[in-house]
Amino acid sequence: MAAVAQTLKQKEISWDEYLSLPLTRYEIVDGEVIEMPTPTLKHQRTVMRLGLKIGDFLKAKQLGELFPAPYDFVIRRQPLRTRQPDLFYISYQRVGDLNALMEQPRLEIPPDLVIEVLSPSDTYSAWRDKLHDYHALGVPEVWVVDPETQEVEVLVREERSYRSLGWFTGDEPIPSQVLPELPLTPRAIFEE
Repeated sequence: MAAVAQTLKQKEISWDEYLSLPLTRYEIVDGEVIEMPTPTLKHQRTVMRLGLKIGDFLKAKQLGELFPAPYDFVIRRQPLRTRQPDLFYISYQRVGDLNALMEQPRLEIPPDLVIEVLSPSDTYSAWRDKLHDYHALGVPEVWVVDPETQEVEVLVREERSYRSLGWFTGDEPIPSQVLPELPLTPRAIFEE
């Protein structure tokens, strides 16, 4: 997640108005367009390292693809709500040929995995709302990556909410249920 968001518009936008918006870094919460500020270099370095390490694994195993923000996931159309995770994984097993999705400017299906990198200005309530949205969309697993503490929390979807598998640091393996063979530790993400 990038830093604190700013409101672009106070009026609620419709689905048709949303379809005409330029593709940039924003989320829409109950029709209100929230601009996502430029992330810090520390945030971007963390996203890039995650992308390289997980992307190489996915390519070697031919499991699917990992994509970075900005890209919209529509949580619901009325009132309109979208999210743009820092990284998301879509498996070949679930969607088959990803080429059919390549020209889509947004998706209304859940990715297999969402990864959000925290910023110091993120609030608990904003994060809670985002997590509720990912649950409503049906995302099976969410990672919360904290560059300040160099920790990763893994959350797995259950019927009513997410269950934490814990916070992982140092050389502890990150126990992904979506990518159980992924050999990744927090140290590999944060080491200089």
